[in-house]
Order: sequence, then C-alpha cells, then structure tokens
Amino acid sequence: MNDLFSAAYGSDDDDDVPSHSATSAERHRSPLAVRMRPRSIDEVVGQQHLLGPGSPLSTLAGDADRSGPAGPSSVILWGPPGTGKTTLAHVIARGRGRTFVELSAITAGVKDVRRVMDEALTARDLHRTTTVLFLDEIHRFNKAQQDALLPGVENRWVVLIAATTENPSFSVVSPLLSRSLLQTLKPLTEADIADLLTRAVNDPRGLDGSVRVSDDALEHLVRLAAGDARRGLTALEAAAGVAHSASDEPGKPVLVELDHAEKAVDVAALRYDRAGDQHYDVASAFIKSLRGSDVDAALHYLAKMLEAGEDPRFVARRLMISAAEDVGMADPTALQTAVAAAQAVALIGMPEGRIILAQAVVHIATAPKSNASYNGINAAVADVRAGRGQGIPQHLRDAHYPGAKQLGHGSGYLYSHDEPHGIAAQQYAPDDLTGHNYYQPTDRGAERDIGSRLARLRRIIRGE
Repeated sequence: MNDLFSAAYGSDDDDDVPSHSATSAERHRSPLAVRMRPRSIDEVVGQQHLLGPGSPLSTLAGDADRSGPAGPSSVILWGPPGTGKTTLAHVIARGRGRTFVELSAITAGVKDVRRVMDEALTARDLHRTTTVLFLDEIHRFNKAQQDALLPGVENRWVVLIAATTENPSFSVVSPLLSRSLLQTLKPLTEADIADLLTRAVNDPRGLDGSVRVSDDALEHLVRLAAGDARRGLTALEAAAGVAHSASDEPGKPVLVELDHAEKAVDVAALRYDRAGDQHYDVASAFIKSLRGSDVDAALHYLAKMLEAGEDPRFVARRLMISAAEDVGMADPTALQTAVAAAQAVALIGMPEGRIILAQAVVHIATAPKSNASYNGINAAVADVRAGRGQGIPQHLRDAHYPGAKQLGHGSGYLYSHDEPHGIAAQQYAPDDLTGHNYYQPTDRGAERDIGSRLARLRRIIRGE
C-alpha cells in the first residue's frame, strides 16, 4: 500500500505516537493519514460487520498473553484501497507481547519470507513474543513465495495478516487459503469518511483544532475520497495547507472553505444533489442521450454522475433498462453488454468500473434503436388490465392431472416439433385476442430480419 501507511508499531504500550521512537515534531511532520491511524478496534471507522464483540478480528486484536482463544493464525483481508486493511494489521499488532513486521509482495522474495519466519520462531521461543507479519498485496506473490508462508502459518510462528485488492479465490494458493480466515472489507460510507475527517480536524494527533471546515468543503472532500480513508485525509491535509497559506493571521485557526478544497486537489466541486433535482435531471439527460444515439453527450453525463459520486450500480441499472427499452431486438446483444457491465462493476468496483460502464454506453448509444418490445408489453398489459383475454383455449390447458381429459383439456393440441418447420397451425391466444399483434418490429438493425420471419410465422400459425 501507499508509503503513508508504512510506519510500524513497536511492542510497547505507548498509544499516543505512531512509532515508539517518534518525537512530537516528527509526528507532526508525518502525513495526516499516518497520524490518524486508529490505535484500537474502537477507533476503527467502518467495517463494523467484521469488528463486533467476539468477532475473530476483535479476538485477534486482544492481548497476546491473555487467556482464552487466540484467534486465527492467518487472516486475508480483501477489499478496495483505503478501507483499512493496513490499519487493522497495525491495530492487531499493538497488543502486548507482539512485534510487527511488514513485507510488500512487490519487493519481498522467498528469502525475505524465510528470514522473517526464522526470526519469528526465535522471538516466540526465547522471548515469548508473537510476530504479526503484514504482507501487502499478497496477490503479487507467486506460488513458491506463498508456499514459503505455510510452515509459519501452520505452526503459528507468526500471525499472518495478508492484504489484497483482488479476489483471493483466484490469487491465493489453496493450501494457504484453506488455513486462513477470509475477511471481506467494504468501501467506507460517506458518513464514515465525514466522521473520520471531522475527528482528524479536532484530534491532537491530527490538525488539533487549527482549522475549521465548512459544510461545502467537507462535502467536497468526502465525495473526492470515494470511500478511501487515506485519500480523504490526504485531501483534508492539503486543503488545510491552502487555507493556512491564504490566511492573514498566521498561527490562528482558519476556515477551510470550498475554494481551498478545490485548489488543494485541483478538482472543481460539482453541483450535484444525489437526492434532488440534479440527480434526476442528469439521469434523465443521460437516458435521453442514449435513446437519441448521441454517444458523446451520453459519455459526458456518465462522467458527470461518476465524478459526483453517483452509485455506479444505479448507472448500470439504467443502462440495462435502456438496452431493453430503447435498443431491444434491433440489437439483442446490447442487453447482454449492459448485464455484463453491471456484473463486472460489482466485481471490480471503481474507479476501473468507469471503463466497463463507458463500453456499455458506447454500445447502447450507437446501436440501432427499437422500442417494439417495450410497446408490445405495454399493449399486452393494457389489455390484461382492461379485462381482455378471458379464458385459455382448451387444447392449451394442462392435461396431466386425473380428470383433465374428461374436461377436454389438451384435446386437439398439436406438438410443434411434429409439424413441418417445427410450427403448428393452431390457436394460442384467447378467443377475443386472436389475430391481435402486440409486437410490431421495426425495419432497423436485427429487427429487419425478425420482421420478415415474424410475418411468415404468423401466417402459418393463424392459417392465413
């Protein structure tokens, strides 16, 4: 992970500093994200589904020398960046009788892993100290490197905390996966980020009341964080720096306003209320641009929604509806693309999800358009609501239960596969709807061929 979070905790009980050797001056030269790292489970923001009383992580974060269950010997933390994987590892390492070692899968090799295991075994046997090994980006380790972890995990020489942003089922070897507790972290909510930034403003380890943050600026910083605590704290620190630089009264608390936040991260604040008019207006313009085949406008509105922090699942749902309602059978593959996009975004999240959504937008906007399917179901629903279509032809009724044949059910039914071309000439619709056409294909895209085929089908079925 980012070097902002690379400071290691010692095995002492000092809860006020990020490193047992750091001075006060050094602490305030450390990035805000490092200084605000939680010191206990109670300070962790978000992930409450994993941190309740008696949960494995809470148990693991307890003192190493206490009686009772010691918790799992290996944990794999899977989640997006900035959700607290490194933070949880540091919290777990703060227990008495523990020492913390951090390796990055980008730079470490098998020799490094074996050296840590040997030192951990010595620390356990000679000093009764538990080594917490935090391995970042374990998905970058090859099979041999991951196999080197197995003896230490199996024999509990170390408590392994491995972090990954990729699905462990595909990136972690089976023997290690089976010996580990998999914990899935969720993106932090806006409320989580707002709480964290507010805490950082007032906490002595953070900005210590040297700034106040306006509501507009806080909303902007929360939106920019996009569920990433590290990003939010970094943006807050930069905005505070801009506000202090612009102040005429050095040394006095300053107000961080929206323009300070915009200058700090070089991103303009979007006027977008996800619960108000802007949400509905932009979504409406997005759908109408797709329907109107203006791919450029559609991509603009997509970008506007995503940059404003709109839920990508909302966008994916609108794309699936548009693919069925506005493209329909003129290009049946558009719906397949939209569904695949929704599934892909759910798997990989943001920001990469914007690429998949953009592909679906381009497909739908540039596809031939037909609302014939949409009109067809609407017309059928209108007839049903009006009471039309009463009764089902006798030959189509269920004839499998005793006594059905005496009622005439199924009598005269023609099995389509026994007929020429697999099409039987018989009545399917209710008596009062025979000859009624709900689906009227257009002459655009794939529906051009469907239209001519449908005409032949109707003539055969109706005996015309």
